[in-house]
Amino acid sequence: MNTTSNEFFKTQVLGHPAGLFVLFFTEMWERFSFYGMRALLVLFLVSSLGIGGWDWPRENALALYGTYTALLYLTPIVGGMLADKYLGNRMAIVIGAVIMTLGHASMAIESNPVFLYLGLALLVIGTGFFKPNMTSFISILYKDFPEKKDGAFTIFYMGVNAGAFLGIMLCGYLGEILGWSWGFGLAGIFMLLGLLQFTLAQGIFGDVGAKPIKIDAKAPVINPEDKLNPFTLIDKILVAIVSVAGLTWVINDPLSKIGDFNMLRFGGVDYSNITIIITLLLFLYLLGSRILRYSEITRDRMIAVVIFAFFIIFFWASFEQAGGSMSIFAKDYTNRILSGDAALYFNIIDIIITVVPIAIITYVLFLLFKVTFRRYLVSNLILGFSFVLIWSIVIWKINNNFSTFSYEISYPTYQAVSVNDLGEEIKSEGIITSQTIVPENAIIENKVTVIRSSTEYVKDDKVSIIDLDKKGTNFKYIPHDKAQQIDTVISASIIQKKDNEIQIPATWFLILNSLFIITFAPLFSRWWESKYNPNPAAKYAIGLFFLGTGFAFLAYGAAGIPQGATTASVSMAWLVLAYLFLTLGELCVSPVGLSYVSKLVPARMIAFMYGVWYLALAIGNKTSGKMGAMIDDITANYDISTFFLIFTFVPMSIGVIALLLNPVLKKLMHGVK
Repeated sequence: MNTTSNEFFKTQVLGHPAGLFVLFFTEMWERFSFYGMRALLVLFLVSSLGIGGWDWPRENALALYGTYTALLYLTPIVGGMLADKYLGNRMAIVIGAVIMTLGHASMAIESNPVFLYLGLALLVIGTGFFKPNMTSFISILYKDFPEKKDGAFTIFYMGVNAGAFLGIMLCGYLGEILGWSWGFGLAGIFMLLGLLQFTLAQGIFGDVGAKPIKIDAKAPVINPEDKLNPFTLIDKILVAIVSVAGLTWVINDPLSKIGDFNMLRFGGVDYSNITIIITLLLFLYLLGSRILRYSEITRDRMIAVVIFAFFIIFFWASFEQAGGSMSIFAKDYTNRILSGDAALYFNIIDIIITVVPIAIITYVLFLLFKVTFRRYLVSNLILGFSFVLIWSIVIWKINNNFSTFSYEISYPTYQAVSVNDLGEEIKSEGIITSQTIVPENAIIENKVTVIRSSTEYVKDDKVSIIDLDKKGTNFKYIPHDKAQQIDTVISASIIQKKDNEIQIPATWFLILNSLFIITFAPLFSRWWESKYNPNPAAKYAIGLFFLGTGFAFLAYGAAGIPQGATTASVSMAWLVLAYLFLTLGELCVSPVGLSYVSKLVPARMIAFMYGVWYLALAIGNKTSGKMGAMIDDITANYDISTFFLIFTFVPMSIGVIALLLNPVLKKLMHGVK
């Protein structure tokens, strides 16, 4: 038995080793930074230049988003291998955290495209080191105590969801209210604090994870199903071709749209589609040829894993619309403005769902302090400072929401008539901005609209505003110190102060996923442990049906939006229902996937099949970006309701296929449940 593990289990917090909570908070801050940045990325790219965005076409933004999320599932394959052979889990975690901290710092300089792309690249690389090694580290720590492992992972994944929840809420809020660099910068600050806290508390783990675990390839094979299947020369050549071609295609997709540079165009012909088709065919041949070399039972079980991976591609292709097209729907098509009693009730609910989780986690922090404060003083002080910062931001956020009012304002517009060379009258009109050249014969008139601000204004006060949608229907207040940096500022004046009124940030809806996971995960866990536990195919089918139902709510809610519309104001209830059912689907599919891989695949082959599984996730995420990028074309030719109907029918159809394949899968699994 590992004596280091025994040492690890000496200090207890809530019945678990104190060291587990060091990992809990490290993962929480990493997820805080990751999900906080993810919530802002697409919104930042498509937002107008006047509020610091890049005003990109939605297609380009979603292409970049799809490539970024896809690469996040490819680099962990490499990062896990480097940790196993050379670095050890702990060193890999530290390296990953350092690289991600630099990535977030780079993204905080969001006005420069070079820094944004560099930041995304660093986040992809850093995640490759960090992501696979945190879970592996816990597995190693608990290898002599398998009966405690389920509880440990339950605690750990609470940290994952707590970090996602807080990161989306706070980074999203600061990014949309104060400016994008505030949100990106906050993500980087907490990534740095998580890195320091983990690094300075490593003594609590003894020597576990400090060195890579070496597996003796010559060790006798006890189970004949575990026999090795070495890669042949042909296998290695195919892996190289598939890796290079696939990576080139994934990177080339946004590059060809954003930078007008196509690496797969030769002689005026675009070979992008041919490249990805050939790459997928070669990969399927490689996968099939390797599986066929195993014994019958192992072969069948690996085929079952591949079928499950097929289902997971379609699930994530739809689910990841949450950070893409659904964020755009929240921003441009959802009524997020609340006033009077509605604003008051929302603020109260928002306080509850913000303060209660933070209070619970702060209590856990207090318990950790009691047993580790003296031994790991600096690490605990950094962790304590993190929570002081969190509480400060939350208090400011609450105060800002209760201090935001709507103001009726007047702003100048013009109408003019000119005569062209053919003697035809041409009418022109527009809003008068700092760059507008008003025709000499123009008629000037003031129009009235509403802005929201936490700044106190009285009648006749002068303000600077910008036209967000360039249609004269959605305006935002610009602080005077920033107004000089924007060309399209409009000078306006206050008519009257109105009720307390808030605009819910578009990123706020993303927290619903974490909130619903925390709420419903215990119920699903009991379901899986009961006699009504569905078989694997049924779980996937149920998850896909839930997923399709969520998009059906969006399609129904958007049914009244006319063809080609780029803005609307539908009820936020449809978005809430969509996130609820997407989360229910995730609870059926996501937690059980890797579990089935570990059950069906012999230990000596698990690394290869985890690689296949992560590749399926990468394909699903990239497909999500490709499908999401069609939002403008489908909206223009049909309507946005049709766009969401695609994500209703496709998952449900795959769910039906899953049910039909149940007898086949049961046979292929050879008794594994």
